[in-house]
Amino acid sequence: MSHLVETLIRPEIQALKAYDVPDATGLIKLDAMENPYRWPEALRDDWLAALREAELNRYPDPQARDLQAALREAMAIPPDMGVLLGNGSDELIQMLALAVAAPGEQTRADAAEAGGEALTNATSGRPTLLSLDPGFVMYRMIARFVGLEYVGVALSAADFALDLDATLAALEHHRPLLTFIAYPNNPTGNLFDPAVIERIIAASPGLVIVDEAYAPFTDASFLPRLGDWPNLLVMRTVSKMGLAGLRLGYLAGPADWIEQIDKVRLPYNINCLSQASATFALRHRDVLDAQTETIRSERDRLASALAELDGGQGRLEPFPSDANFILVRTRPGRAGALFTGLRERGLLIKHLDGSHPLLADCLRITVGTPDENAALLAALAALLDDH
Repeated sequence: MSHLVETLIRPEIQALKAYDVPDATGLIKLDAMENPYRWPEALRDDWLAALREAELNRYPDPQARDLQAALREAMAIPPDMGVLLGNGSDELIQMLALAVAAPGEQTRADAAEAGGEALTNATSGRPTLLSLDPGFVMYRMIARFVGLEYVGVALSAADFALDLDATLAALEHHRPLLTFIAYPNNPTGNLFDPAVIERIIAASPGLVIVDEAYAPFTDASFLPRLGDWPNLLVMRTVSKMGLAGLRLGYLAGPADWIEQIDKVRLPYNINCLSQASATFALRHRDVLDAQTETIRSERDRLASALAELDGGQGRLEPFPSDANFILVRTRPGRAGALFTGLRERGLLIKHLDGSHPLLADCLRITVGTPDENAALLAALAALLDDH
């Protein structure tokens, strides 16, 4: 590293590692929680016809009004709630982090329940973003990008349940400006008790964002409950329902919050092709919903097959999932060998061992097509029999 780079780049950025996306060329891709199904050919032709109307010589609609209307209708967003669009959920997380506090400054709480005390970490004195660990890595990374303190509250080691007492204690001690709760959680796949989440929302001095990225694969949601608490926002993405290539997320909540967060959004952040494509797709949501139902069925079948593959020998422990992936714990020290063995057989999954103490010996498997899942099970069976 040159002296100039070392001098100009913030130390906390130098300490980070860039988000790694492995090369999946030629592999069955079961690592990134994508929908494995393409659109029917006739629908693709209609979509391409719609794209011909896009005016590439003009800037896109900055508010993406047609797309917002389609999202409101398709997702049943309460009509009195505001909506903000982002280039994936990642950009929305970054907008939220940028909007709430400047690095190194104490932010005064105007809410009466805050008692006029600064919302800062009692240990570091810095504004804080809080989440649950193990959880979505971008909460931690973006907190560091913008200079917020990150606090992760550990989940239960036994079943990855939310530890209410520890979370309430962390809220009291660190007084976070932002608290993110993934529902279902990534990478564990489980849903937290909604009554526990309600307690956290009520006790939080700042905003609580319930991240429902995997909403297509569960019937549980806080979206209909927007407005029940003044500090609740719900964040979603269209990636998991089959539109990952569009990079489109949306944040819903009280209009006064959305209005303020919108001020840090870069102009024209949703390009015209994404706007046209997502609007078209949402008007043909029946196709996406049918694919989602297939993935749900395959998830249950794959989970049962993984449990049977183990044969009660303690070689694999699949955890219950309400998402489109399954977390699996292997015997101690075996996760790396299984990951490598699967890759050598043409299958890419996610190796989580070493990423967090609670994920020791864990692998995460995205639910694929029936043929892809069969190939995974056959390869796993062979690898387990070899050892």
